[in-house]
Amino acid sequence: MTTPVTITGAGLGGLTLARVLHVHGIPATVYEAEPSAEARTQGGQLDIHEHNGQLALEAAGLTAEFRAIIHAGGEATRALDRRGKVLLDEPDDGDGGRPEVLRGDLRRILLGSLPVGTVQWGKKLTGVMALGDGRHELTFMDGLTVRTELLVGADGAWSKVRPLLSDAEPEYVGTTFIETYLYDADERHSAAAEAVGGGAMFALAPGKGISAHREAGNILHTYVQLNCPAEWIAGIDFTDAAAATARVAAEFDGWAPELTALITDGETAPVPRTIHTLPDRHRWDRVPGVTLLGDAAHLMPPSGEGANLAMLDGAELGQALAAHPDDLEAALTTYEEAMFPRSESEAVDAHRLMALCLDERAPHSLIDFLTG
Repeated sequence: MTTPVTITGAGLGGLTLARVLHVHGIPATVYEAEPSAEARTQGGQLDIHEHNGQLALEAAGLTAEFRAIIHAGGEATRALDRRGKVLLDEPDDGDGGRPEVLRGDLRRILLGSLPVGTVQWGKKLTGVMALGDGRHELTFMDGLTVRTELLVGADGAWSKVRPLLSDAEPEYVGTTFIETYLYDADERHSAAAEAVGGGAMFALAPGKGISAHREAGNILHTYVQLNCPAEWIAGIDFTDAAAATARVAAEFDGWAPELTALITDGETAPVPRTIHTLPDRHRWDRVPGVTLLGDAAHLMPPSGEGANLAMLDGAELGQALAAHPDDLEAALTTYEEAMFPRSESEAVDAHRLMALCLDERAPHSLIDFLTG
């Protein structure tokens, strides 16, 4: 089986690329390991920025659909200290510069904009081989073999396509996030809901923090942040939800109960998210017939930019391919020459922002940053 454009990974970046190619009449096939679009929760709320994510959606012809899924009020920002004292309370001013949407809703409109069959589900990539002349062969767990003229790795942090271009591997940065959810928050968890407010809340201290987003449907989505050795987090048995919750909550002894309730009252098992990154200046020499986008290309700490950058990567790569229909290498060079310096700059900023959240002056370092 041969396909002209093969994309591995049906995340926001890969789907944006497929959609922009479709807008320009260029067929593509996306291979995704998950068995279906509903296989798992797609993560929490994203702020989509005017200078990257919104530009990508405009290139995809999906601005109206995006506007229809915005969570009104989600841009509000609040910072607290460990005792629950409000230090910063910025309402959502409604300017639309960074509107909040659920990742799952955004993925849904991208999937709905593609021809049936564009995404092939249940295709776990097990091997990639260069065939020469810029062509590659992909092998999937179910036995399918695909040959392609252009391979785009949109397969995230642990990309199986990346080794064709680079020997860089993600490294743990010393920080882990632990994810929990509270449902029917205003009725069942009123104190925590009041502490979070209408948008994003950050309660930070040196080396640790509790951050939460209010999501549509009266949901509080929490990320506990801890600077900790990889061995420490690996030593917690997260299959025992009660014991894991108690162990994480113990790190916040003495904090305000309305804040620790975001951990102890969690209605889903806590999930650890160890933060890994690629080198800030990650780039590669041009290799015919293959490139990367999103986390596969420039994995960085969470900063609100990851999804935005992946979508812009997808949009710009699609536009470059449309602008150079008879010169694939010119298209890939154009794309990478813009992507490399952009992602390098954003990676530096992302590391700086995460440091501000958990440094010795937290939460005041972040407040100073947010207030200019």
